[in-house]
Amino acid sequence: MGRNDNMTGFDTLKQPERAILVGIVNEDHDFEKVSEFLEELAFLAKTAGAIPDKRFIQKLNKPVSSTFIGKGKLEEIRNYVQHHEIDFAIFDDELSPSQLRNIENELRVRVLDRTNLILDIFASRAKTAYAKTQVELAQYEYLLPRLSGMWTHLERQRGGIGLRGPGETEIETDRRIIRDKIAHLKKHLEKIDRQMITQRKHRGKLVRVSLVGYTNVGKSTIMNLLSKSDVFAENKLFATLDTTVRKIVLGNLPFLISDTVGFIRKLPHHLVKSFKSTLDEVREADILMHIVDISHAGFEEQINIVNHTLHEIRAINKPIIMVFNKIDAYQYEQKEEDDLTPKTKKNISLEELKNSWIAKNNSPCLFISALKKTNIEELRKVLYDIVKQIHITRYPYDDFLF
Repeated sequence: MGRNDNMTGFDTLKQPERAILVGIVNEDHDFEKVSEFLEELAFLAKTAGAIPDKRFIQKLNKPVSSTFIGKGKLEEIRNYVQHHEIDFAIFDDELSPSQLRNIENELRVRVLDRTNLILDIFASRAKTAYAKTQVELAQYEYLLPRLSGMWTHLERQRGGIGLRGPGETEIETDRRIIRDKIAHLKKHLEKIDRQMITQRKHRGKLVRVSLVGYTNVGKSTIMNLLSKSDVFAENKLFATLDTTVRKIVLGNLPFLISDTVGFIRKLPHHLVKSFKSTLDEVREADILMHIVDISHAGFEEQINIVNHTLHEIRAINKPIIMVFNKIDAYQYEQKEEDDLTPKTKKNISLEELKNSWIAKNNSPCLFISALKKTNIEELRKVLYDIVKQIHITRYPYDDFLF
């Protein structure tokens, strides 16, 4: 049994909760890739306020329908949990209601999947009434099919990571009440969406630039540099939930720039639906600035995930500026001169990487460090030139400005 069964959640006065992480290797993902996934899951856990403990990986052709992982691995995890101070287990994939219930019955500690953890982080990050409403809707939609297996658990242990927000009182276990709540929240969001559409129309026809990218790549820091504002920026996942819009003037050219929520691998579809207005900001932008953390080992996969999400929300067919951030943190292993083995990604220098991406990328491609303010003027110039081109097309009689 995990410690502190009656904990009411993590805060500054209590010991952080300890979590074990679980992933599976299959034909789609090898051990190295799954280890990388669990590294991100550990970062998510830290962002939620937990301490990631041991990681468990099992090789399976496909997940076990009843318990996701095999019986032997489940027993190994149970033995570890029983003899260490573990509060809950986090699985790197979304679990079905029956899997969640069966695993929890075996481990006798709280069990979260990746979706639940991300929803919990969003619940703790939401500050405005709008963001809170979006997150609450996503949480209820996630909770509804899992009610039958969750109430005895919630009755035993209130609060804690994965349990913030809805689902903490008995009345919310009633399916009808939760369906009514979902309907109410959807209507409320539709009303806010209409207000947001009106607000966007009232901004006039200024050119709009939207920052997009994987979470924690430095979008808010770049926003601060370009707009000279003070947008909240932190080295944690999903530091920004609400869309922030600023008016910027470069030279004599005014335009709008927006910072939006970061994308992530397996972004829960509940959140994609709930954050419609946030994503509308991206969809309605004239220019996208795709920020990439070049120091991250899996940055190319992160680029693909962002592009896939942009395709999903129908926002890909517009000018894109590729901005590779954090060049100050880029590291590589230089090969010995007599080493004749083929180069891997770990052996590619920053200059080689720059040349390869500039050569194969049709969009403007920049390499900067927002932290060190390296090449920021070059970024401003490229941004100015592209905004100017759209502005002249939109306002052909404003040439006197230039």
